[in-house]
Amino acid sequence: MFLFTYLADATSNMDLGALGKAIGSGLAAIGAGLAAIGAGLGIGNIGSSALEAMARQPAEAKEIQMNMIIVAALVEGTALFAIVICFLVL
Repeated sequence: MFLFTYLADATSNMDLGALGKAIGSGLAAIGAGLAAIGAGLGIGNIGSSALEAMARQPAEAKEIQMNMIIVAALVEGTALFAIVICFLVL
């Protein structure tokens, strides 16, 4: 609701720079949130699959765990880059 009133004020005063900045800030915040949600879901799927694999192959647990940590770090790094890019847009 606040965004709509802010947009209405910005358009009534013909301050299009403020309007563009408000829209850009909102979209950057949404992008950062989506990147965090995506990383959480990805790491959750990695952990779930790794635990299932360890339950089926207990002898390979060390190797599965090492691969899981590497892939989780790559997912987290990608999400961190996405969040930094969203904040740079601001």
